[in-house]
Amino acid sequence: MSASIDIDGLTKVFGSGPEAVHAFGPSSLHIGKGEFVSLLGPSGCGKSTLMLIIAGLLEPTSGEVRVDEKTVTGPLTDIGIMFQDNTLVPWRTVWGNVALQLELRGENPSRHRQRIESLLASVKLDGFADRHPYELSGGMQQRAAFCQAMVHDPDTLLFDEPLGKLDAMTRESIRTDLQTLWLSKRPTVVFVTHSIEEAVQLSSKVCLITPRPGRIDRVIDIDLPYPRDLDVKSGADFVGHVREIQAIFHGYGVL
Repeated sequence: MSASIDIDGLTKVFGSGPEAVHAFGPSSLHIGKGEFVSLLGPSGCGKSTLMLIIAGLLEPTSGEVRVDEKTVTGPLTDIGIMFQDNTLVPWRTVWGNVALQLELRGENPSRHRQRIESLLASVKLDGFADRHPYELSGGMQQRAAFCQAMVHDPDTLLFDEPLGKLDAMTRESIRTDLQTLWLSKRPTVVFVTHSIEEAVQLSSKVCLITPRPGRIDRVIDIDLPYPRDLDVKSGADFVGHVREIQAIFHGYGVL
C-alpha cells in the first residue's frame, strides 16, 4: 500500500516581528498514492522545512498536512525517512543497522531475515552484511541507509537530499538502485534535491519551489517510461524536461 499526502495552505515562519524569517509558503499540493514527487529548488527555499513538516518533526505556522486524510499533529512513526547524513550506528554491522529499525518497532529482526537479506542484495550489499559503517565507502553507507529506511515496508518515504554528498558516478548508481526499490513496491515518495537531472530521472512529478520565501510555483508531470535508463535520459523528451525547468529557474534569477 501507499499513502496520499495533502498540503493545504502551508506556511512556516521562524521568529516574530521584523526579525522573522519567512521560510516557506503559502503553498498547497496534492501527492497521490504511489507517486514519486521531487521538491526542487535553490538553497534556502524551504524544501527541507517542508519535508520536516510532512514528517511531523516541525510544526507549521499555518495550514496543515494530511496523510491519508489524517492531519499530521506529531512525528509520524509509519514512514521511512532519510537525510543527507545517514543515521547508521557505527558500532553495529550493516545487518544490525537495518535490523535496528525493526527492533525500535518492537519486532524480532530474525523473523524478517529474508526481507533484510533481499533488500541488501537489491543494492549489492549482500556480501557486506557483517561489515561496520567505517569499513564501507560513502555510497555503500547510503545504500545501507536506504535499506534501513525501507525494511519495515513503509507506505511513505521522505528523502532529504540523500545523494547530495556523493560523487557523480556513485550518485548515478544509487539513483538506479533507488528507482528499482521504488518500482518494486510503489510507496509514496517525497524527494528533496538540488539536481534538475536527478528530479527528472526519478520523479512522476517535479515541484518547482521559488527562492525564499519558498512557494510551490509549478508542478511538472514527468511522463517518461520507467526504468529511466541511459536510453531514456538521452532522449529528446528527457532533455526537453530538463531544459524547461532550467528556463524556469533562470526566470527566478537562480540560473
